[in-house]
Amino acid sequence: MSDVAVQVLKRVLLPVALLFGVMVALGLLITKVMLHVWPLTAEDSINRELERDRTGEGNAVSGFFSMVGSTPVIIGVTALAAIVLRLTLKRWREPIFLCTAVTAQALVFFLTTLVIDRRRPSVGHLDSSPPTSSFPSGHTSASVALYVGLALVLSLLVQRTGLKAACWLLVLVPVAVAVARMYRGMHHPTDVLASFLNGAVCVWVMARAFLDRSVRWAREHNPARRLAHG
Repeated sequence: MSDVAVQVLKRVLLPVALLFGVMVALGLLITKVMLHVWPLTAEDSINRELERDRTGEGNAVSGFFSMVGSTPVIIGVTALAAIVLRLTLKRWREPIFLCTAVTAQALVFFLTTLVIDRRRPSVGHLDSSPPTSSFPSGHTSASVALYVGLALVLSLLVQRTGLKAACWLLVLVPVAVAVARMYRGMHHPTDVLASFLNGAVCVWVMARAFLDRSVRWAREHNPARRLAHG
């Protein structure tokens, strides 16, 4: 097995597979084991309270942030950010990190929905319901992977402390998306909480794999060896 294949297996595939196992375990715990145990028993009350508190302005704002976390927007922003990073930095580490973080969370999300069958909240839905399970929230995990990943990349590129702090304001985007998805009746609170775990772990895994400069993805040639055999 080549060095690159070993790195991919150790730093990418195995951690993502482990995350998938954790997400499935959480889903089974929520839907089978603790369904009638507090605090999960309070979720229906939270869902109904959010429905009662809906307003025209809230519907509009939540609709915008729900769109921000939608698949077409996530794909478009990820592609644009990756292109800009590649053209600006003249290297592949940051674009690959961002794309793989978003891709990994999507894969874990999709596979988890195939195993965990959870109905969406029993309230009025302001968005059309996709065929996937309510657990976890794809909008939320995608937003976490994209915007937390962007915050991490940008904070590593700037030097001033104030700018670093400003970069991390991007974390507010997935928070807004999560609230919007619950407000619009599309997810239970535990759906979005689990999605923060999915997105954050994918960012961490891919950062260790691609942003860590001590990780070598290609065999480096030894100049001294080339001279010795010249």
